[in-house]
Amino acid sequence: MIVTTADECETGDRAKAEVVQLDLVSGDVGGRTIQSVERALNVLEIVAQERGGVTVSAISDYLEINISTCHHLITTLVKKGFVTRLGRTKGYALGPKLAELIAICEGERDADVLLAEELKALGQRLGHGVQFAILSDTSLLTKLSFPAADDNVVEASEVKKMSAMHATATGKAILAWIPDTELVRIISANGLSAYTPDTITTLSGLVEELRFVRRRKFAVDDQEFCDGIVCIGATIREGAGAVIGSISVTLPADKATEDHRKYLIKEMIWAANSFSHKLRDLKT
Repeated sequence: MIVTTADECETGDRAKAEVVQLDLVSGDVGGRTIQSVERALNVLEIVAQERGGVTVSAISDYLEINISTCHHLITTLVKKGFVTRLGRTKGYALGPKLAELIAICEGERDADVLLAEELKALGQRLGHGVQFAILSDTSLLTKLSFPAADDNVVEASEVKKMSAMHATATGKAILAWIPDTELVRIISANGLSAYTPDTITTLSGLVEELRFVRRRKFAVDDQEFCDGIVCIGATIREGAGAVIGSISVTLPADKATEDHRKYLIKEMIWAANSFSHKLRDLKT
């Protein structure tokens, strides 16, 4: 793309205009900058430094630009939400738009955002509902849940699930890899309530179960939280190996044949490894 800088043309002689070639693929702009954009960014930097507010005249003096130009820049930034007016005497401060952009940037790097599409695709491929959960202080929080249309599985209340880490596949997949002191703190906060006759309700029983989870690399909720429901979970880790959360697949107990369980276990371990690698790559 060829852009002719008409502002540098001599009157009546556009043939003498400087031609600036912009490489849209590489982003090379020949070292040139757009003055108005640079000035607007300079205004933002000054406003950010003066947290109590700064006037247009002060910004104009600091940047050595005329006050009319400075006022136009400020007005534009106010309309876009990057700057807010504090009053006639205090001048201007940073607006809410910057915080919004930071939140969006951080949100795009959250595991539930980064894994949403792939987790959904995994559930569709397996033909069962899938979930992604994390540990928040002492509670289990389901961040993503994609139910299967054909399984007719009614998901349990998320409030009920928050204190049922010992009875869920996502919960056990997380608990298996946390320090013993943290495990005790979580159990002390939540207890070991019985949800079905198959729920593990003793600390020694849970510790033994978690030992198997570490050895096998997957966790199973075999009708321990809801009668007639089986879940298989696996752990998601970050680059240093710390647990980020876990994923699980949910299916009716009558579909959980031995062969189908083996298939799902293999798929969930593979998916957990794949998701973990993706998160590691994005954080480096």
